[in-house]
Amino acid sequence: MASPDLSVILPRVLIVSRRTVRKNKFVDFVGTLAPLLSQYIIGEYHLDLIVRYGAVPVIVPRVNGVHMLLDSFEPIHGVLLCEGEDIDPSLYEAETSSLSTEELEEIRRLHASDTAIDKEKDSIELRLAKLCLERNIPYLGICRGSQVLNVASGGSLYQDVEKEVSKKCSENQRVVHIDYGDYDGHRHAVRVVEKTPLHDWFKDSLEEEKMEIWVNSYHHQGVKRLAQRFVPMAFAPDGLIEGFYDPDAYNPEEGKFIMGLQFHPERMRQPDSDEFDYPGCPSAYQEFVKAVIAYQKKLNSNSACVPKPPNLNQET
Repeated sequence: MASPDLSVILPRVLIVSRRTVRKNKFVDFVGTLAPLLSQYIIGEYHLDLIVRYGAVPVIVPRVNGVHMLLDSFEPIHGVLLCEGEDIDPSLYEAETSSLSTEELEEIRRLHASDTAIDKEKDSIELRLAKLCLERNIPYLGICRGSQVLNVASGGSLYQDVEKEVSKKCSENQRVVHIDYGDYDGHRHAVRVVEKTPLHDWFKDSLEEEKMEIWVNSYHHQGVKRLAQRFVPMAFAPDGLIEGFYDPDAYNPEEGKFIMGLQFHPERMRQPDSDEFDYPGCPSAYQEFVKAVIAYQKKLNSNSACVPKPPNLNQET
């Protein structure tokens, strides 16, 4: 007896690839590409967790013109957006930045791999984010993905956290948000806001007085003005928002999940181990996929005719 096509049965989560140049050719990948001893490490934690909890990752290639072809990726049951270059400043309120020309040039030198704007990736991801907001499709944004979500909802970003936030803080409040020499090992504290999903996930690891966890992050930009629909879930000591969600679009059992995390729970693992720093680390992915599965069921129940999965016995 032939088995049905599992990609039809399992819910689909769209993930947009990144692009780099390797041996004079473009290479698309998902996750993190970090230099280490002249080699490259490609992080696939995102894909692993999506599959682990019961969904199928569908890679949207970062190819010119794909932003006009997103209908071809239907049905869309969820969207996960993760790392990437800086979002084009013209897409938010960059004109209000207090940075000088000299400071902007210094930022480009310090963060050369991030400041190389990719307008095609911006177009693809902003269209997907707005589609999720319009249809209430489950959305999880990690790092750049959280920034895309905020910009798509009308919020703005700091063009450089160190120059626009840290320099205004006292010495004991300053935070290192990026460490090029210790990509996975770097951690900094965040204060978790009570009565939020993040608090529910990490409550067993929180001390009542501090309400802190130590997170992995790798970014030089961040949320400046949070879009009105969102509520903060965590703050760094310098005041930067490290997590937010839409409380009116959060109920995983009912297929609702709109959230952004500036830090990387998927990479918060013990050295040379797959054991997470905290039991709550994979919860964002687990609850996101739970919402994706519920959204698919709701979508199918509302359809007048649900197509039957293809028979693999048929001619290829």
